[in-house]
Amino acid sequence: MYKDFIGKQSTKVRNVIERGAVKKFAEAIGDAHPIFIDEQIGNASRYKTNIAPPTFPRVLEYGSIDGLVLPEKGLIHGEQIYEYERPLRVGEEIYCYSKVDNYVEKKGSTGTMGFLTISENGEDKNGNPIFSSRLVVIITEAVRKAMMS
Repeated sequence: MYKDFIGKQSTKVRNVIERGAVKKFAEAIGDAHPIFIDEQIGNASRYKTNIAPPTFPRVLEYGSIDGLVLPEKGLIHGEQIYEYERPLRVGEEIYCYSKVDNYVEKKGSTGTMGFLTISENGEDKNGNPIFSSRLVVIITEAVRKAMMS
């Protein structure tokens, strides 16, 4: 179903790590640590500014992969793993893109399920990696059938 998309990626999208967005995100996840929200603490830190919580990349823009359309309902979020070279700093601009890493189908007791692995990546303006995340989306038999009809 999605095997033809393996290796395809979106074009890079410019994102700015905005102070207000970081503060709202930290509050929303219940982690109002001073390194995320207190400007004085951030300025005095080794980063010389505030940093974003580790899961903050979830709200960034990654562009779209031509032709890749996922159903709006019925998907299962299997897992998501983040890896960092360094934290995201408030005020910096980064460039993000997504890429289809793999797609496999497995038969189970409820039918065939698809496992779509997508990486989301962020780089600085020089192309140096800052973070990557690997997201596994599970597509159930019912969703697969609805997509094919």
